[in-house]
Amino acid sequence: MKLPERGLYAITQTGQKSATAILDEVAAAIRGGAALVQYRDKQPDDAVALATALVSLCHQQQVPLIINDDVGLAAAVAADGVHLGRDDGDIAWARECLGPEAIIGVSCYDSVDRALAAQQQGATYVAFGRFFPSMSKPLAASASQESLRQAKQCLQVPIVAIGGILPENGAELIAAGADFLAVIGGLFDHEPELAARAYQRLFEPLG
Repeated sequence: MKLPERGLYAITQTGQKSATAILDEVAAAIRGGAALVQYRDKQPDDAVALATALVSLCHQQQVPLIINDDVGLAAAVAADGVHLGRDDGDIAWARECLGPEAIIGVSCYDSVDRALAAQQQGATYVAFGRFFPSMSKPLAASASQESLRQAKQCLQVPIVAIGGILPENGAELIAAGADFLAVIGGLFDHEPELAARAYQRLFEPLG
């Protein structure tokens, strides 16, 4: 499944939640307009079972499912791709494992140079952040909106913004160059369908 052009990028919030609750929340986010979903789970009980169920759920709604960090899991459950951090292996290896059509995202933090290198190596999208204080990644280094603006001028691949993004501050990141807003707490700390609609409305003037 191909990467959409832009929209809300929902990232699962899995801590202390049952698989059923996670699936219900993701389904609600998709009903609200989430364009892309990432399965992120730092302490999974049964990652294969949950990831398989998420792939099925997302594909029923024509929404791609990305796996965070784990190329092997992405291959095992036939996910649409993987998101790679600094220590998660290289793009060429992920492409070899997942195939030429796989979506491969790369965390670039606040480095336009890293994003340019990732694009050169075949990344499907690049991600910058965190932009605002984040409960999910409280110790992550900050990224600047100027980096987004610079990246937009020199990159051809889509740009994801992540970190503390709310409906109230997301529009400024889109204006600076973000094609996707990646959200965890701002979506799943609330009623996901309604929250997703609030984020998705930020993209409507661009349509």
